Amino acid sequence: MSLFRALKHRNYRLHFTGQAISLMGTWMQRIAVSWLVYRLTESALILGLVSFVALIPSLILSPLIGSFVDRHQKYRIVLTTQFGLMLQAGALTLMVFLGHHSIWWIGVLSFIQGVISTVDVTARQSLMVELLDDKADLPNAIALNSSAFNAARMLGPAVGGVLLSNYGEAVCFGVNFVSFFAVIGSLLSMRLTNKPLSAKQESTWKGLKEGFNYLRHSPHLLSLILLLAASSLVIIPYTTLLPVIAREMFNGDATTFSWFESAAGLGAMAGAIYMARTQVGTNLRFRVMKASGLFASGILILSFASWLPLALLSVLLAAMGMMVQNSSINTYIQTHAMPAYRARAISYYIMAFQGVFPLGSLFIGALAETWDIHYTLLFQGIAGVLITLSFVIYIWQHISRRYAPV
Repeated sequence: MSLFRALKHRNYRLHFTGQAISLMGTWMQRIAVSWLVYRLTESALILGLVSFVALIPSLILSPLIGSFVDRHQKYRIVLTTQFGLMLQAGALTLMVFLGHHSIWWIGVLSFIQGVISTVDVTARQSLMVELLDDKADLPNAIALNSSAFNAARMLGPAVGGVLLSNYGEAVCFGVNFVSFFAVIGSLLSMRLTNKPLSAKQESTWKGLKEGFNYLRHSPHLLSLILLLAASSLVIIPYTTLLPVIAREMFNGDATTFSWFESAAGLGAMAGAIYMARTQVGTNLRFRVMKASGLFASGILILSFASWLPLALLSVLLAAMGMMVQNSSINTYIQTHAMPAYRARAISYYIMAFQGVFPLGSLFIGALAETWDIHYTLLFQGIAGVLITLSFVIYIWQHISRRYAPV
């Protein structure tokens, strides 16, 4: 029962249920967008460019949004953003169904989704602690959230691949639109007490500067955010290349692509279950080191794989490492950041993860367009090893300074 202890809280249980259903639709839309773009252009560079457009708002807006969220009621923000995301999915469904889609309009709608999602993720992550009556269950709640996300990542592409192959992209987008009724219904069913806002009288710009200064003087948080930013720039964008890997390395189709997405989801799900068992007092920074090493190893194996089952296994291992790394960083920030700065600290986490990722997608997409896909993955794996070693050296130096004789 300890694995699911956060579900005893009614508000969190509603949040978890609604998100679990909605995320299935979200992953169907994601693979449908990726496949549609690659089908129309057959270009890894354009595929990376669309990912760049969808996620660049996280890089530009995250710190400002973190300051904004700290000064407003998070529940109302999340409810508004969910309505916005539902309308975006509806517009995408209608556009593709009527046959008026183009790379330009896909890019515009992806950018709109990116802006709304940046606000939504920051507010939703910050709201998490308010959904729990016992704050000791926060690490378990974060891990269960990751479990729902990655279960959807495992099942959504599998179901989406069938729908995509038989009915086309519009059906996947339509399913996502309908799935938002679940999360909006769960939000409306919650019973939350509005809490006083400690930073309400502070301007957004001042809040942004104070959040930056807080992180600058908190190296235990900043080092993790920098590691995540480096991973997002050169390693995590391997996920953008999955359609290219499916087609160019294994001469596959949409079904093959969905297998890779599902393998990644299975690995991430295994990582989420592992994180859900995290006990109070676990050294999360040591866990980040081990997970980063597993992530890099999975990408290195993938770069040499010529047998499809081995490639799927390597994606599973990479996804497990990535999930444990990112979830450990998220949990550490939420449990160690001061409450008044939590949303701002989380916003920098989001900037490092989702904001730097589009730059990485553009960079890695350009490499894959120029180099062979095997060499691109090899470059990413070696970069992952170097990033892990850098963090290990930093932790070792920190421990050495801490226990050095005075």
